[in-house]
Amino acid sequence: MKLKVSLGQMDVKLGQPEKNLATVESMTAEAAERGSDLILFPELWSTGYDLENASQYATAIDQGIFANTADLARKNGLSILGSCLSLKEEGQFGNTAVYFDDKGRQLGAYTKIHLFRLMAEDQYLSPGGQLTVVDTAWGRLGLAICYDLRFPEIFRAYALAGAKIVLLPAQWPYPRLLHWQTLLRARAIENQMVIIACNRVGVTGDTTFCGHSTIIDPWGEIIVEGDDSPDLLTGTVDLDRVDEVRVKIPILSDRRPDAYAGKIQGL
Repeated sequence: MKLKVSLGQMDVKLGQPEKNLATVESMTAEAAERGSDLILFPELWSTGYDLENASQYATAIDQGIFANTADLARKNGLSILGSCLSLKEEGQFGNTAVYFDDKGRQLGAYTKIHLFRLMAEDQYLSPGGQLTVVDTAWGRLGLAICYDLRFPEIFRAYALAGAKIVLLPAQWPYPRLLHWQTLLRARAIENQMVIIACNRVGVTGDTTFCGHSTIIDPWGEIIVEGDDSPDLLTGTVDLDRVDEVRVKIPILSDRRPDAYAGKIQGL
């Protein structure tokens, strides 16, 4: 089964949701013209890291910018995911990715579990508490956001739950481009899954974001990768390759959780 994916690698304008939405609308229309089934946007694409003003932007996930995204998915006939600020409870805000299908239906939502202290997320946001899988026409996929990439437990849990794909929106900065590229490839190889990651570009304050949005197959091969300038990247994933690789080297069935949970010699 083939899945055509576009990555909306954009320069997110800090605290300017109208401008960012206009960019997303344009990229989504172009992705539809290309025949894409799915488009992925960066983390916090509507506002950037204007977290101190979260109360001005955050809404329930069926309102505000999320409702705008659902309308875009329905209008253009393709699935959309990217994260925005959500209102969890009064005075509590989440960094939340919502998967909308090509009919604009909400099939799953994930709030970032691991908050990144270097961007002050822990000061303004409340963490999520559970993982999310979405069953789609192309199979099961898992959701993660940016800093989650450094926690391999998430990706292994998704693989064990039957996910063939993980979608990861991000705002990953220089100088850690090598970390981004290495960790994405590692997560794909060690879990024999497709990793689809969209990172932003541009500058906010003293932080320059490194882009290099990418699609990586379960063998660790790059299907498409951008540079550090705005771009709409498109590639096609062969999801049958996931099953082929998992049969060839049966990592998941060769696991020994009994040994991992036991006493460690020397301690």
